[in-house]
Amino acid sequence: MKMYQGRQQVDRRVSRKQPGTTLKTVAIALAGVAMIILIGFSGWFYYMLAKLPKVDRLADYKPPIVTQVLGDDGSLVGEFFLERRTVVPVDKIPRKLIQAFVAAEDSNFFQHKGIDYFGIVRAAIKNVISMRKKEGASTITQQVAKSMLLTSEKSYSRKIKEAILASRMEKKLSKDEILYIYLNQIYLGAGAYGVQLAAETYFGKGVDQLNLAEIAMLAGLPKAPNSYSPIKHMDKAKERQNYVLERMVKEGYITEAEATHARSTVIAIKPLKKVNSEQSAYFLEQIRIQLEAKYGEERLYKEGLKIYTTMNAEMQKGAFESVQRGLKEVDKRQGFRGPLKYLAESEVDQFCKQVEDGIDGPSLRQGSTYQGVVTKIDTGRGDLTVRVGERTGTLTRKNMGWAGKVALAESFGKPDEKGKGLSLGAVIEVSVQTPDANRAGAIFALDQTPLAQAAIVAIDPRTGGVKALVGGYDFKKSQFNRAIQAKRNPGSAFKPIIYSAALEKGLTAATIFEDSPVEYDSGKEKAWKPKNYDNIYRGNVTMREALTNSINVVSVKILEQIGVNAAIETAKKLGITSPLDANLTLALGSSSLTPLELTTAYATLASGGYRPTPYFVTKVTDSEGKILEEVPTPRIPVFNSSTSAVNITASSSGLLTTTPAANPLDPVPVMSPETAYIITNLMESVVTSGTGQRARALGRPVAGKTGTTNDMKDAWFIGFVPQLVAGVWVGYDQEKSLGAGGSGGQAAAPIWTEFMQKALAGMPIEDFKAPPNVTFALIDPRTGLIAREGSEGAVTECFISGTEPSSAGE
Repeated sequence: MKMYQGRQQVDRRVSRKQPGTTLKTVAIALAGVAMIILIGFSGWFYYMLAKLPKVDRLADYKPPIVTQVLGDDGSLVGEFFLERRTVVPVDKIPRKLIQAFVAAEDSNFFQHKGIDYFGIVRAAIKNVISMRKKEGASTITQQVAKSMLLTSEKSYSRKIKEAILASRMEKKLSKDEILYIYLNQIYLGAGAYGVQLAAETYFGKGVDQLNLAEIAMLAGLPKAPNSYSPIKHMDKAKERQNYVLERMVKEGYITEAEATHARSTVIAIKPLKKVNSEQSAYFLEQIRIQLEAKYGEERLYKEGLKIYTTMNAEMQKGAFESVQRGLKEVDKRQGFRGPLKYLAESEVDQFCKQVEDGIDGPSLRQGSTYQGVVTKIDTGRGDLTVRVGERTGTLTRKNMGWAGKVALAESFGKPDEKGKGLSLGAVIEVSVQTPDANRAGAIFALDQTPLAQAAIVAIDPRTGGVKALVGGYDFKKSQFNRAIQAKRNPGSAFKPIIYSAALEKGLTAATIFEDSPVEYDSGKEKAWKPKNYDNIYRGNVTMREALTNSINVVSVKILEQIGVNAAIETAKKLGITSPLDANLTLALGSSSLTPLELTTAYATLASGGYRPTPYFVTKVTDSEGKILEEVPTPRIPVFNSSTSAVNITASSSGLLTTTPAANPLDPVPVMSPETAYIITNLMESVVTSGTGQRARALGRPVAGKTGTTNDMKDAWFIGFVPQLVAGVWVGYDQEKSLGAGGSGGQAAAPIWTEFMQKALAGMPIEDFKAPPNVTFALIDPRTGLIAREGSEGAVTECFISGTEPSSAGE
């Protein structure tokens, strides 16, 4: 029994020790884990310190600067940038502006050492009271550290890094140096980085010209630049401005009287003329490709280069507008394709919010096109109420007349099986005829984005400088540059090259050819029978009449007579580099060319036989004005009726001066001036009485030629005056017929004519001057022979001296 009791006592003793042992073990384990965590954190912390970026480089702050692209008159026509910024020294920034940003963003900036501990406590209390994060506590120094040295990730580790770097920055940099970085680095909305560019963007003035009201409005932007934008939300911008003014009064930077005056100051949004990169996009992309290959991406986008180009800003604007308007006319002739989509009633508000976010001003721009939603239909009158973002307007039946009869339904959903009808919730494109007032009352016209494409290129024939270039309807939707990259059949627009070769071979404008059906062995079962476009055969015609009326059969017969190789040789001399078909179909433009190639060939004719080299860039300088490259102005061959060709250049004043210096871009003589003049004279007849009569609207001497390919897949018009040559192509990327009105004279010539009317506005009217070796004589167009004075039907024809035909009866 005793033994048994003894064992019980031992067991009880062991039982009493067990809980303490367990707790001790747990404590030791927890201490071990804590030690591991501490060691791990310490290791991570020291590793993080070692990996933190150096703040020393901020002492030599060089942010990305906008590279500017300038037109031929020095005006700004484009920009290349990663961040759109203009750097301004801190001593050029008004003290009031510095105080405004400090008051609004970091009131203790001049007292703290990078971290505002009092601000952290204050923000924490406010956030606890409001039960949500309502206020942050990052100092200006921390914001600079985040912007310049860290990523924008949201994590505790980044906040720790930010605080450490801020402390380091305060030891390395003065307060003014930190402010210099901050005020030039900060994003202030509307694509503007830094206070200088923001001042220009919103108020059209330099930062040193801002008044207190404008200063307070700028200082209110960092919290939410888009939400407080004075361009889009002036009411919210004024609220934020008032907050900044209150903070400035509280900090003692201004008096209450100054704040009151600033509140009552009328804010005028007068941004400097913004670069319309949309209208210049294809031109800019061409030079971007060239210069990025030469200077590298880093230098082009960050180092503030100045790129001087051949672009004429007004011509470029005119080219863009003419292509847009011309394509819409071509497209509308094919009919209304129906709404872009149909929305359910519950989807309308969200869709309109997305549209509103894309509108960059307080009102809709006249002439611009937007996507709108039909919200009301008057089936009796046929008028529609259309909502564009947060705005409403009226689309009258008259302003959608081009669409023909369209089914209307006062309900949501498709009103017809084909999906071309309009109902509530229908999303359509509308252009603004009368802008909205107070977000209501706009007058719209029905519109639709064209499916066809177009290209236009304009060249100064005396220099080769490309004055304007558009490669498609919308660069944002397609970066394919059809002016330079698209190879399409030129059709009859190639005929002047054939006729030039014929003149070089000794034929004359009075040479007679028989316009009659003909067939050729094609090597296939079926013979090739070229046909005239109008299926009319005119019998004997002169070369002038054949080109004027674009007679296909005669063009083929001319090519047959002079030989295909002669025509190909002439084409290459004129600037055609694409492969050409070595057969008689070449006479009808069967070989694909780019608009730039064909326009260059015409420019050779316009310059009197000198082939220019198209170029885009004249000079490039770095941010300090050092010239990196410069192209001397190519020498210009000039002819008049009493002298032979001389080479001269355009000086900076616009006057012409002689120069003996050689230039690789100088136009190269490839054709006699006599031949160039005569083919130009023949193409004047195309405009005055042939297929290119739309160009007569210019009211000045014009030479040109239309081109239309089989099934109207391609439409062309290339034409020129002595000062400018331009080529227009219209067609679908995936070849198909342009349909009704798709010929060169109907689809391309109107675009060309509208562009040239704008481009030549203010330019003096010039005649095409004949070289001294060109003579004029009366001929009988039925025989091609010299006619007596007063002979019935006689016409004046031009010849190279010595090639005049004989008189009748000789």
